[in-house]
Amino acid sequence: MPGNTFGTLLRLTTWGESHGAAIGGVLDGCPSGIELSEADMQVDLDRRKPGQSRHASQRKEPDTVEILSGLFEGKTTGAPISFLIKNRDKDSSAYEDIKNLYRPGHADLSYDMKYGFRDYRGGGRSSARETAVRVAAGAIAKKIIAGIKVTGYTIQIDGVRAETFSEEEIEKNPVRSPDPKAAEEMEKIIDLARKAGDSVGGIVEVTASNVPPGLGQPVYGKISADLASALMSINAIKGVEIGAGFACASMKGSEFNDPITAKGGKFTFKSNNAGGILGGITSGQDIVVRIAVKPTPSILKEQETVDKDGKSASISVTGRHDPCICPRVVPVAEAMVALVLADHILIGRSSRI
Repeated sequence: MPGNTFGTLLRLTTWGESHGAAIGGVLDGCPSGIELSEADMQVDLDRRKPGQSRHASQRKEPDTVEILSGLFEGKTTGAPISFLIKNRDKDSSAYEDIKNLYRPGHADLSYDMKYGFRDYRGGGRSSARETAVRVAAGAIAKKIIAGIKVTGYTIQIDGVRAETFSEEEIEKNPVRSPDPKAAEEMEKIIDLARKAGDSVGGIVEVTASNVPPGLGQPVYGKISADLASALMSINAIKGVEIGAGFACASMKGSEFNDPITAKGGKFTFKSNNAGGILGGITSGQDIVVRIAVKPTPSILKEQETVDKDGKSASISVTGRHDPCICPRVVPVAEAMVALVLADHILIGRSSRI
């Protein structure tokens, strides 16, 4: 099964399954001499782990990370950094009754059609459990891009959208919204969906500030393309937009173009519809990306499906699942943006050698 490695000079390979003994990764290409500890990685892992509130899966995973290589006396050595996270609270019993049924919205059917075999315990390799490894690696990437601030938050759940922005509010509410009033409404919507045995989706936004200009390569090495690829690789993501995104389709050029000014030899922009990227290369403005997060496919509400023999059936998915994935997607999206930025910074350094 290829497709488990991401990046160009900074390369992350992840391994493990949702209900296996552990999950983990190897991050290769990290520069030497960077101060790093397991505690540094644990901060973001604690933001992603399940069981944080009634709006998240009640699977009780501490997600404690253990670094196995690439570290000496508290600093990176330049060698591959290998780490693992043990699965402490896996319960496969909920999947026994549906192991021969295909869950709508999941990768069950596509995995069977491709490989002729699949791990039905929580989806195995297709499970979002894998994203914990990305978050751990993203914490290392944030060390590489020290000075660049990557911030994620939920701007919409179902039909409720954040109208105000306060960075201080993001970690104060369980949905990670920058708008406290919208957060209250978002929680109500998630509660209603959960009680109905259903789920809801939303939109997560990530901004990266203090990004230097010049990251990205022409044509096929665009940083915008790499960001889109990285974010689309996250489970449940069905769309990516940068800057004004799809809204540009209903704008005129005079409205979309960001006016450029110069003062004291420094170029600035009066708006940021481009999302900090021009021609696939960073402009020095904040990078702004948004991702569309689909509703959690594992729901208690009865759905129509078929079994492995193609016979019609109905399915109700029990077990521990998020009624809305958005809050826990936030640190994952941050990690993927950080990994792309770190990779492009290293690519930029290598091109000047």
